[in-house]
Amino acid sequence: MKRNIALVTGGFTGESVVSFKSADFVESQIDSNKYTVYKIVILKEGWYFQDADAVKHLVDKNDFSILLNNKKINFNAAFIMLHGSPGEDGKLQGYFDLLDIPYTSCDGLTSSLTMNKSYSKAIVNGIKDLFIARSIQLFENSVTAEKDLLANLDFPLFIKPNNGGSSIGMSKVKTANELSSALQKAFNEDDQVLVEEFVLGREFSVGVYKNNKGIHVLPATEVIPSNDFFDFEAKYTPGATEEITPGRMTEAEKSRVERIVSEIYLKLNCKGMIRIDYFLQNQTSNFYFIEINTIPGQTAQSFIPQQVRAAGLNIAEFYADLIEMALNTKK
Repeated sequence: MKRNIALVTGGFTGESVVSFKSADFVESQIDSNKYTVYKIVILKEGWYFQDADAVKHLVDKNDFSILLNNKKINFNAAFIMLHGSPGEDGKLQGYFDLLDIPYTSCDGLTSSLTMNKSYSKAIVNGIKDLFIARSIQLFENSVTAEKDLLANLDFPLFIKPNNGGSSIGMSKVKTANELSSALQKAFNEDDQVLVEEFVLGREFSVGVYKNNKGIHVLPATEVIPSNDFFDFEAKYTPGATEEITPGRMTEAEKSRVERIVSEIYLKLNCKGMIRIDYFLQNQTSNFYFIEINTIPGQTAQSFIPQQVRAAGLNIAEFYADLIEMALNTKK
């Protein structure tokens, strides 16, 4: 018997445009012989399923169901493809927990913590061979904050919304003259901003997931942006970034990276698929943790589908693994 899967997309932030693209790709790849997929759109103005005739059927939030042709449709599991709030910050996971509906992502606590870049770095700090760039977390945009940055950090600096994604609101600052506008740009997206020293090195992004056989690390992607750094344009414009999968690492580097990211997965109590971004510093090859993404993008240009193919895996079977793991967590 086929299971009903709610493919959840949309969101309350500027990342919703990426969420729709991710959901379209996932829907095109999920095995329709195993699962009946309903794309559920969650927006501030309403939650709904849109049928083939473009008719919108509202979601009953009391039990997360829809009514089609006078028949109530309940869902066996939710495949969360909603970047930003409420899909990546734990809110939606808490709602599903209350309704006892299993889902493919990390739980509410892990999602909430990892959405906050500064907090997640504090938790993973201490893992053997994991390094973290010097940084300052700001809770207000003020002259005092700028003075604190100038006194304690060295340029260049990365300035980013602490709870954001897709590099929206992020800037690379090389001089003090650029600081004020970059801070304002970040604070326009979030009320917390993380300012980090630049690490000179090669940038990578690697997928990690868990199925019934344990934790698996996918082949990492090496990221070489044509822009000054891997910003929104570089992430989502075809051809704007050179992406090498598997990335160029020695066997020793690859082994060390796989151990570190597996420990990050465990320490943060992750579930489903995640993506971890990191630098390998020039000269030292030290692993510098950048951030973790608990709802990684699944567009045609996204890293995870590239890495699944590079690992010799079938993408439909990969998504089925995630769904089955979610279904198996239901008591």
